[in-house]
Amino acid sequence: MSLASPILQTTLADRRPDRQGKVRDIYDFGDRLVIVASDRISAFDYVLGSGIPDKGKVLTQISAFWFNRTQSIVSNHLLSVDPASYPLPAQASADLLRGRSMLVTKTEPLPIECVARGYLAGSAWKDYRATGEVCGVRLPAGLQESDRLPQPIFTPATKAPSGHDINISESDAANLIGRRLLDRVRDLTLRVYAEGAAHAESRGIIVADTKFEFGLLPDDGRPVEERVILIDEVLTPDSSRFWPQDGYKPGGAQPSFDKQFVRDYLERIRWDKQPPVPSLPDEVVTKTREKYVEAFRRLTGRELE
Repeated sequence: MSLASPILQTTLADRRPDRQGKVRDIYDFGDRLVIVASDRISAFDYVLGSGIPDKGKVLTQISAFWFNRTQSIVSNHLLSVDPASYPLPAQASADLLRGRSMLVTKTEPLPIECVARGYLAGSAWKDYRATGEVCGVRLPAGLQESDRLPQPIFTPATKAPSGHDINISESDAANLIGRRLLDRVRDLTLRVYAEGAAHAESRGIIVADTKFEFGLLPDDGRPVEERVILIDEVLTPDSSRFWPQDGYKPGGAQPSFDKQFVRDYLERIRWDKQPPVPSLPDEVVTKTREKYVEAFRRLTGRELE
């Protein structure tokens, strides 16, 4: 029997999600949302046939940790993680929601991903090898894969409804959201990344890169850049590239605390990245869960609830 027993989709008092992402189920209560992190896991743009037990709890609880830690830098959408304070239809499903859900303020999400990169990895490494640049940012010659960058860089991307997000230049991002707003989210992205990376390093984890999302509060007469808040998830193993500091060695790919372990398995079995999607063997499920929980434990200094 498989160890993977994922929550594939939540229901609140027989109500289906209003929106469903690859991992999260979202319930709309007017000016507030209940966001539930399932145990689904995606790779190469597909949700796999197996989930990772407790993955949704890790994503929720680690995001709540960072929302609290970074609120002096930027306000965020988190209202509560206690189901007793949720709207009544959600309270009835408290046992399901506890530890893996958030009540949040509803915002207008910006149409870009805000990526901070402190190390040369992933798509940035591919772009650098081809052009010497990453999203229009010229980098020094002679860098190796996984090298630490002279300073962190901001590299926006478009948010694709399906398929890979697409890296774009700051100029392209400014055309999408306006220059003043872009300047604001670039500054916030690099500041939140700096805070997160410094704390993570003190706990033996390198944050090679991470992506943030921002939303706008309703127009209350303030300039648009003053209505920006941090939303979605923050510095999780799904939205970041976490490397163990004690094994860091530039010049190639690094071991990680994120779902790279799953991607590596799928590459080994030569999956063609087309349906039908595979399920994961028990040893991959178990090892991936261990990586997620260990990242949570190191970063927060707590045990998973």
